[in-house]
Amino acid sequence: MKRIIIVSNRLPVTVTKRKNGLSFNPSVGGLSTGLSSFYKSYNNVTWIGWPGIFSERLNENERKIMETRLNREFSCHPVLLTQKDVDLYYNGFCNKTIWPLFHYFLQYTTFDKKLWYAYQQVNGIFCEKLSEIANADDIIWIHDYHLMLLPKLIREKLPDAMIGFFLHIPFPSFEIFRVLPWRREILEGLSGADLIGFHTYSYVKHFLESVRRILGYEHAYGEITIDNRVIKVDSFPMGIDYEKFANAASDPKVKKEIDKVCKTLGDYRIVLSIDRLDYTKGIPQRLEAFDLFLEKYPEFKEKVIFIIVAVPSRTKVEHYRLLKKEVDELIGKINGKHGTLGWTPIRYIYRFLPFHRLAALYNIADIALVTPQRDGMNLIAKEFIASKSDSKGVLILSEMAGAAEEMGEAIIVNPNNRETIADALREALLMTEEEQIERNKAMQRRLKRYNVKRWAMDFVETLIHIKKLQQDLRTKRLTDEIKTQLLNDYSKSNTRLIFLDYDGTLVHFMEKPEKAKPSEELMELLSSLAHQVKNEVVIISGRERETLDRWFGDLNIGLVAEHGAWIKERGGEWEIIEPLEDTWKKEILPILELYVDRTPGSFIEEKEFSLVWHYRNCDAELADVRVKELKDVLLNLTANLNIGIMEGNKVIEIKNTNINKGRAVLKWISKKQWDFILAIGDDMTDEDVFGVLPDTAYSIKVGLGLTRARFYIESVEKVRGLLKSMCQKGGEDEAIS
Repeated sequence: MKRIIIVSNRLPVTVTKRKNGLSFNPSVGGLSTGLSSFYKSYNNVTWIGWPGIFSERLNENERKIMETRLNREFSCHPVLLTQKDVDLYYNGFCNKTIWPLFHYFLQYTTFDKKLWYAYQQVNGIFCEKLSEIANADDIIWIHDYHLMLLPKLIREKLPDAMIGFFLHIPFPSFEIFRVLPWRREILEGLSGADLIGFHTYSYVKHFLESVRRILGYEHAYGEITIDNRVIKVDSFPMGIDYEKFANAASDPKVKKEIDKVCKTLGDYRIVLSIDRLDYTKGIPQRLEAFDLFLEKYPEFKEKVIFIIVAVPSRTKVEHYRLLKKEVDELIGKINGKHGTLGWTPIRYIYRFLPFHRLAALYNIADIALVTPQRDGMNLIAKEFIASKSDSKGVLILSEMAGAAEEMGEAIIVNPNNRETIADALREALLMTEEEQIERNKAMQRRLKRYNVKRWAMDFVETLIHIKKLQQDLRTKRLTDEIKTQLLNDYSKSNTRLIFLDYDGTLVHFMEKPEKAKPSEELMELLSSLAHQVKNEVVIISGRERETLDRWFGDLNIGLVAEHGAWIKERGGEWEIIEPLEDTWKKEILPILELYVDRTPGSFIEEKEFSLVWHYRNCDAELADVRVKELKDVLLNLTANLNIGIMEGNKVIEIKNTNINKGRAVLKWISKKQWDFILAIGDDMTDEDVFGVLPDTAYSIKVGLGLTRARFYIESVEKVRGLLKSMCQKGGEDEAIS
């Protein structure tokens, strides 16, 4: 069983210094609490993080005692940080820059180089500690926004490490994220991971769009290729320790607390709100909605009590102090406005609650009001539903919480709409027990099935899978050893057939022909290759025959145009692969023109026997929608027309079904017995070529990805380098012979 190294800002154990020595207690943060059950259940886990005490408060002996006990008793390794580190990195960049920005609170966001430098420095400290501990076969799992530079840093030290990263807060839309001055560095830092996880698919889409628009990398099915390494980006909605909450009511300590609370509160209906005191949680808006509820539905006065638990958070930060003052004043105002001699509408608890008290409140509450302005997931909502052993109770949940995507049976509200929340409270109070049970059982089944252990193992299993995919692809890489073998086979052969795709293989892909015109250097390379008497070189492209003639007509090579529709052998004339007709174009062209009008940046390329809709320059999300729509329309229209739809590199091409590059290639392969065959291409259309080649042929795909080719090569530049080596090798051997 592989060892898992969890890396997070805080350890699950907090160290404090007392008169009689060091004290070790469980941490109360959401991440450490959420991961604790998986951490305790997995047999081989180590945790790296800050122990909660400033390094300058410890002498050398105390430091050794702390490190020894954390390692021996808790399987933890402490990262030592000074008070200055914590102030600038954690209280500074993490919570004055990343936290507000990623939660869409730009008005609270600070951009300060000093804080950014501290963030870089502390990520470097974590890297040093991790590199001391990690072995080659460990699974490294890095957590949350405090350590977004760490994946790349550790990748540079341990190039083959298995690295996963999970973000527990929202990833913002591109329009928000682009505001960050260090946006590129953050994305590059995260790209050191093999697997990047988020709570919801919305955050996945936001991240992928930022990668595309800032770093310039496209993705396919959530996979990005960066530095010849495939990175997987996916959603993993974090679960809870379901059984812990489901069985809590039978715990004697919890039972005692339930009895105590019920005696104190009497027969009132209970609305419960539990949060850290944070501006992202929407607590003032929630209070205002409750105020409106009492005004709008006075029949519920003296029948309902609203219990608000606010856990102190970041009390040294000004925004949080102001929030505390605002909440205190609002509660006083509402209680004064609506309260009576025997009834106080809001009960306010401003402190951390231990588990038995928290579980008791979940159990007795009729309604959980969970309305954050923005939340990565929100486990409170899940804990409340899991705690309802009789399945009675109503969850009112903000649509801005990640949990809303899984918990559609809850009453979903806009946290900024006071009227909607007030109406939701009334709906919840009047909901029948049968409906409550029906809604909650559906959510409970889901939460029980995908609990925190399943969530963690799902992430780890996906990480192992993507690492295996990387290794499988690596075995296909055209290494120096394989390249040497290829050149030796090339030099020993007497009849050589070489197929070369053009765009994306010999030159970087360009939409317009004039921009993709071959350079003098490339023309010299192709001429040199073609002039070797043992070689037959064929350029096989999707471009029109007129363009290929204009560029390569003077070279002694074969040409294939429009993905195989037209063929021109050396010294010959253009021939059509078989009699084709293009009358269908009149029916299809107006459809494509409509999609050009509806999709800014797209355009149509009309070839002799095909039509191509290009969308490389379009907004990615809009293009995704239009591609699906257009394919559906075309599939219906083309069913009886003997034409097919082909997806290429940001294009959809409609052409006769009998046309493909593979069919054209067979014309050359069948001419004679070839000692050496090489084919190089970069996209889906070249898979038809790879599929018809004999097993002994060298088939090479440019770039990583699933392919029929035997090998892959990293770039256009590497392709040209290989062809130069072939020219040199062939020239030497033929000169000798």
